[in-house]
This record gives sequence, structure tokens and C-alpha cells, in this order.
Amino acid sequence: MTNTAVVLEPTSPLADLVDAHFREDALDSLLDLGGVRVPKRAWDAALGDLLRDFLSRPGKEFRARLVEISWTLGGGKGLVPRDLSLLVELLHAGSLIIDDIEDESTYRRGKPALHRAYGVPRALNAGNLLYFLPLSLLRRMTLSEGVELELHRRFNDTLVRCHHGQALDVGCRVSELSQHEVLATVEASTRLKTGSLTELATTVGAVAARAPWEVECALSAFGRELGVALQMLDDWGGIMSQKRLHKGHEDLVLERLTWPWAWLATSLDALEYTRLARLGHDVAHSGVHPEVLAEEMRARIGDHGKRAARARLDRALHTLSAALGHIQALGELESEIDRLEASYE
Repeated sequence: MTNTAVVLEPTSPLADLVDAHFREDALDSLLDLGGVRVPKRAWDAALGDLLRDFLSRPGKEFRARLVEISWTLGGGKGLVPRDLSLLVELLHAGSLIIDDIEDESTYRRGKPALHRAYGVPRALNAGNLLYFLPLSLLRRMTLSEGVELELHRRFNDTLVRCHHGQALDVGCRVSELSQHEVLATVEASTRLKTGSLTELATTVGAVAARAPWEVECALSAFGRELGVALQMLDDWGGIMSQKRLHKGHEDLVLERLTWPWAWLATSLDALEYTRLARLGHDVAHSGVHPEVLAEEMRARIGDHGKRAARARLDRALHTLSAALGHIQALGELESEIDRLEASYE
């Protein structure tokens, strides 16, 4: 379960971070090679070229913006600490690379998926590095020891939760669960994966700003609900939007547990749900075209998915506003969410 949003510039700050990482002095300090010099072209072939390629592709900037807004909402003065807003984006980029390998995806961000372009071993290594590189970059920032330790904990907890969510995402199939088990499993997978990563984006800025505990808690809960709502929109768009049908068809072929299945499991009687679940099995295993199933799902879901996601967003924003009061940064946050919401249609 992944989602798409706004565009980074072709020469992105993320790619600039990679270039800084591969400077000789930076590698000497980090890797402790004892003066041994690996040729730059070797680093580029093994890792650098892959990371520059992927991190320069059009992709999300929304999570970086969430970090900046959470810094402001948490009482931070001036600009958010340099590079802090990019750390969550690096982690997310790593998750996309690994997702594509596990899902056997063909394309990502308008180009061949990284494992298709460079092979699974190198892509897998690059994706894994992006899970850990943000923790290393934290040491270069001018943060207090207490803040740095807390951010390490937040990143670590997020990675643990995301991997549990990903396990449900790639390890469970619609046909393997009973109708009454689907909603809870989809909810758990989404909260652990998309919800946890979005929650990280809405809290690290506040942690760095040394926000009061109650503000951190409010932003944490909001981020988790925001992530779930965005995944709802992403899954809904994969079925309803003509320009995103490739994503919805892929989910159906792989029998993924998505929100459309959760909505159908709670709205259809047992006989009708069983019929659609069997059709889903035929799509995955008997060569039935996924559009046959997608058409039936569209007829039954309609705008329900969009309304459900919007209701969840509205409740989360209302709760956050009640906790923090009406401040300008909340308006900026709502504008960012509205812009992102429109991208799923």
C-alpha cells in the first residue's frame, strides 16, 4: 500500500544529500576505512547512481511539508533545522524501492522500478540503506542529545511498525481471510504502515521544536489518522480513477487486502461477498481480466470510499484543532491535504 502525491524538482534536495553522503570526507568519517580510498566510480556503480536516479524522480514532497508544519505547530521558531524535513522522505523512498521488489512492480515514478533497471541485489541494498541513512544524518544536525535520542526512537519504532504492516500487506490475501476478518486486517495494515510513516512526519518537527507532550500526542494521533485516510483515497482511486487503474488492477491481480475489499466486506451480504471474492481468486489465478472485477467493485463502492476518507480526515482535523487552537499553520495544513486529496481522483 503506497500512495502518490506532488512532485520534487529533477535536481532534488534528496539527491543533493546523496552527493554529500558520498564525499570522501563524509565517507571517511562514517565508514572508518582507515584511509583506504574506494574509487568514486565504484561507489557510483554500486550505490550512488541508483540513489541519485531514484531520488531525482518525480515523487512526494508532502511528508517533508508535514515535518515543516509540525515544527511550526510544535512552537519551533524560524526555519525547521536543515535536512530534518528530508529524513522522512528518505525513509519513505527506501520503502518504495523495497515495496516494488516485493510486489514485482514494473514502474515507479515514470521510470522502470529500481530493481528492473539495476537488478534486485543492488536495488535491495539501496532501499535498505535508505532505512538507516536518516539515523546517520541525525548526527550531523545541531540537535541536543535528548532530542536526537528521541528522534532515533521515533524512527526505530516507525520502522518496526511499518515492517509489521508490510508483512500483512504482502503476506495476506483476500481469499485467505473470512469476510468478517477483512476490515480489521486492512485497518491494522494501514495503521502500521502508511499511518506510522505519516505519524512520523507529523511528529519529528514537533519533537525537534521541543513541543509540550500534549502537542506531540495530538500531532501523533493526527498523523496516524491522516495516513489511514490517505491510503483509503489511494486504494479508492485505484478502482475509481481511469488514470490510476493500473494500480488498482495490480492490487486485484495480487489479491491485496485494500480498502475497497474492506468496504465490500462490511456492506455486502455473505452470498454476494463470497461471489466477488471468488471472482477475485479467478482474476489472480485463472486469467480473468482485473477490469471485470474492478467494474463490479466500482458499481458497489461509488463515492463511498472518498466520503469515508474525507470523514476520517475531517474528524482528525477537528480533534487536532481542538487540541491546538485555531492557528495559521493549521490552515496551511488543511490546504496541503486538500491539494493532495485532489491528486487521487
